[in-house]
Amino acid sequence: MERLNTFLTKHLWLQIVLSIPCASAVILLINPGNSAGAVLLRVAVISIGGVLVIVILRRKEKRAAGGSASSLLSLDRKLRRGEVPTEPAEREAMRALVEQRLHRTRHRVTATAFLAFLFASLVAATAVTSGPRQTTGFALFSALFVGWLIVNGNLQNRRLQRMHDALDASHGEPRAEPES
Repeated sequence: MERLNTFLTKHLWLQIVLSIPCASAVILLINPGNSAGAVLLRVAVISIGGVLVIVILRRKEKRAAGGSASSLLSLDRKLRRGEVPTEPAEREAMRALVEQRLHRTRHRVTATAFLAFLFASLVAATAVTSGPRQTTGFALFSALFVGWLIVNGNLQNRRLQRMHDALDASHGEPRAEPES
């Protein structure tokens, strides 16, 4: 799994190429009345916005990690394993990356609650306007997606907090507690 993760992190274009048919397949399973070509084209066009966001975030992370994809990949691997870098330059790059990710995810609870509300509203709208197959499919997809988002988000946040604490402890800096 780590090899696949490393390969996909290195080759962002492959993530995009694989996500378009997967998203199209989910849409076709939920709503089989549409033509496959139309769904694929619509998903590809809509994905352009997501690709732009990912490219911008990735560029910022590369800059924080030292400017290259390989340094970002190395730091991300160490972050997942919980390995604190030993070299001072690498420690500073890790600190910058962790700080950037923690800052970017500071509103994750509110965003997740809003997303859950949005999906619940869409399931209700689907129940009113479509049949039971579409409603069941969309409800199942929504529950799985929001559940995965919560579990994975909590895991990533714990990893970031542990690395932040480890980097601060090794410098002898006490971590500032948020004010209540």
